[in-house]
Amino acid sequence: MKIKIERLNTQKNPQQFKQEYEVSSQRLLDALNEIKTTQDNTLTYRCGCGSGVCGSCAVQVNGVERLSCKTYINEGDVVSAIKRSEVIRDLVVNLEHQEKVLKTSHAYLEAYQEETITPQDEKLIDVQSNCILCQSCYSSCPVYEVNPDFLGPYALTRVLRYVNDKKEHQSRSKIDAIQSNGVWDCTLCGNCTMVCPQFIDPKTDIMNLRSKSVQAGYSDPNMNNMDFDSGFNTDFGFNPNGF
Repeated sequence: MKIKIERLNTQKNPQQFKQEYEVSSQRLLDALNEIKTTQDNTLTYRCGCGSGVCGSCAVQVNGVERLSCKTYINEGDVVSAIKRSEVIRDLVVNLEHQEKVLKTSHAYLEAYQEETITPQDEKLIDVQSNCILCQSCYSSCPVYEVNPDFLGPYALTRVLRYVNDKKEHQSRSKIDAIQSNGVWDCTLCGNCTMVCPQFIDPKTDIMNLRSKSVQAGYSDPNMNNMDFDSGFNTDFGFNPNGF
C-alpha cells in the first residue's frame, strides 16, 4: 500500500513537504522501519519500546493523534508530526514544553511523607499513573491556539495523581500552582480524552481538580465576566433563554 509522510529537513528545504512511499507492513511503526531500512535512510522519527508504553512514537495519522506502534495503516494514509510543538525534523518534535509544564504545575512528588498505603489508595492514583507523556492530548488541545501558556491535559492529569497520593505532603502547593493558565482555562471539549492511548480521561481529571480548587477556597475567574442579569428584561419579565 502507499502512504504519505509529511517531512521537514531545514538543511535542504525550509518548507514541509509530503513524500509518498509504498510499504508492505501494516503496523505504522513497522512501515516506518521498512522505509528507513530499505528505501530512505534519511526518514527521521522517534520510537522506543514498540509496545505502547514509552509514548515516544506519537504522530498524527490523517490529522488524529496516534502511537505508531499501536496503529495499523490503510491505503493513502497521511502521517505527520504531532501539533503544538516545533518540528525538528520529519516526525520528530521538540519536547521542551513537557519539562516546562510539569515543573510549573508541580506535577511531581515534592515532599515525601511516610504513610500506610492501602489498595483503595492505590486505586485513587492508578489510572493517572498510566500516563506515558506521549503528548497526544497536548497536540489535540485547542486551547493552545489562544493560550500557549496553558498547562494542558497531561500536566493536570499528573497533578491530580500527586494530589491524591497520600505520600505527597505538599498537595496544597499543586492546587495553588494550577490556578493560572490551568484548570479554569480548559474548555472541557474532551479532545484529550478521545486521543489518549492509555484510556485516561484528562477532561474528568480537570473537572475533579476544579472541585478540589473550590474546596481549597478558589473560584472560577471566568464567573466574574458573566452577566447574570441578562435573562431579566424589565419590560417583559424573565426570559429563561437570556435573550
